[in-house]
Amino acid sequence: MSRIARLSDVLINKIAAGEVVERPASVVKELCENSLDAGARTVRVELEAGGVGRITISDDGHGMSREDATLCLERHATSKLRELDDLFHIDSMGFRGEAIPAIASVSRFTLHTAEPDAHEGTKVTVEGGGPPTVEDAPPRVGTVITVEDLFFNVPARRKFMRQGATELKHCEEAVVRLALAHPEVGFFASHEGNELFSSPASEHDPRERIAAALGPASFPHLFPVEERRLGVVVTGYLASPEYTLPNARGLYTFVNRRYIRDRGLISTVQRAFQDYLPAGRQPVVVLHIDVEPAAVDVNVHPQKMEVRFADARGVQDAISAALSRVLRAAPWLGSPEEQAANPQPRDAAHYAHAVERFLTRAQEATWGAPLPTAMDAPGGSTPARPLTPSYFAPNGGAQGGAFPGPFQAPQVPGRSLGFGEAQPQLNEAPPPGYFAALRPMGLLGSRFHVCEGPGGTLVVLDPHAALERARLTAYLRRLEDDAKAPPPSLFGTTVDLSLAAVKALVDGREALLKLGVDVEPFGGTALALKSVPAGLEGVDPRALLEALSRALPPRSAPLDVTSLAEAVRVMACHAARRASSSPLTDAQLRALLGELDRADFTPSCTHGTVVVLEMPLLELERRAR
Repeated sequence: MSRIARLSDVLINKIAAGEVVERPASVVKELCENSLDAGARTVRVELEAGGVGRITISDDGHGMSREDATLCLERHATSKLRELDDLFHIDSMGFRGEAIPAIASVSRFTLHTAEPDAHEGTKVTVEGGGPPTVEDAPPRVGTVITVEDLFFNVPARRKFMRQGATELKHCEEAVVRLALAHPEVGFFASHEGNELFSSPASEHDPRERIAAALGPASFPHLFPVEERRLGVVVTGYLASPEYTLPNARGLYTFVNRRYIRDRGLISTVQRAFQDYLPAGRQPVVVLHIDVEPAAVDVNVHPQKMEVRFADARGVQDAISAALSRVLRAAPWLGSPEEQAANPQPRDAAHYAHAVERFLTRAQEATWGAPLPTAMDAPGGSTPARPLTPSYFAPNGGAQGGAFPGPFQAPQVPGRSLGFGEAQPQLNEAPPPGYFAALRPMGLLGSRFHVCEGPGGTLVVLDPHAALERARLTAYLRRLEDDAKAPPPSLFGTTVDLSLAAVKALVDGREALLKLGVDVEPFGGTALALKSVPAGLEGVDPRALLEALSRALPPRSAPLDVTSLAEAVRVMACHAARRASSSPLTDAQLRALLGELDRADFTPSCTHGTVVVLEMPLLELERRAR
């Protein structure tokens, strides 16, 4: 008797489902792609229990005849390919004919469809890969597919599903990716009656679709990119370096309208931005790469998430050129005429980074070795570069392994430290009365405050970081002692936010109230902001609430200083941004210096470097020789 046997179709489909249908989001992706291939202009996704309970995809495409509706449930039955050459000129989203039979084999599957102007529709029902039941149904426009009890007959797979909220997030992301790839198609998604994503067709201005996916705050920061080369066309939008994310969630690359997760493409984008973004921040980019179908192989991944290019280097060069051209031009700074009329540099990330690199190069030229930059300082987002093992404190004692203040000279062999060069860690523990002893001298670059310090030292302060440190200390002390917390300032306004932000803020309302922020649902994705703590009255309410929605602790976390620390940092940063939007007066600067002497420098700040530069008189005289 033969030991080798042909597998049954049911078993084959279940094996295929293990590759094609990884989770509910895979079902959403595959079925929505079929809707796009059917010429749909509107696609609706309805979910229950994170997609595990039910997924319904409805479209207004051309529908199917009864024969096609039955054949689509057979493995490798497809309308996209006819012969071998078609495999190398794929211009459709689906082409293998695996998705529908694989989905039907691990769910309770129902398909309702009809051709245009048909007098009768077709309904096909399949349970767990069993034989299909075909019956008449009322005619309709397009197709509706319902997938219920996903993996009900594969308990091992269902057991490894994540929590409903996690699966729901993946489903929403699947819709967002397809919506970004096809702005000419309207996409609408809901979960148990609550709207997740809603975006009518926006083919005339794709920025509207990007704003619907990433939040309305991204819209004014979006700028078009374009590069056309032989065989490669790169189009899309990038956000200015002022609008970034802490992760790569806002980085989307599409090849021939198909979302692709390619390391080479992602690395190319990140390299283009590396001189414009601080460490720990990721760019927001939506790129469409169009190549000849014969120049790209899309049949290299079960879920079609990866491709192979015939000329990968040429594609990466085109992307790099498209992004670099826009980044170098910096259109977010305005026209050349506007820049000439307003020479004050905007508080842009790429400008701050350029200043930082310049100061670093200046120190390297003096000491012959790289020194810490503002981002290396305590509270920054990158680890400090190693310096000398020890430095001398003002009292003459050695402190081994400590981290000097920014731009302090390391101890060079054969050269003794000059007077004033050995300073304490000014951004971690300034000596008592240090800031009050500074004498303001003027403003540098319409941003930095230049002061004369004790002993003739030149001190440069970042007012935003200084204000943020003072506000952080005030908010933390109020949080620790509720009895002394002043009543929040009245600040009534209504703000439209992303659905995810609204959910997080409503769920975290108790934490917000403890912080002095009072919000109430105002219908849909709108929130009424009723009050904020003192110092936040004039901030951008949308930016503040979006940032707070990402900083609030989980609902189960205790509402103490530790769990609310990130939210307090967000409030301090936004309060400082408002206060430092215009140069400080002498009286305001004096008051701020007094606050810094009373501030606690132990907690980390978003911007931790208050003292940007400190240079002793002796060193100035040495350089002037």
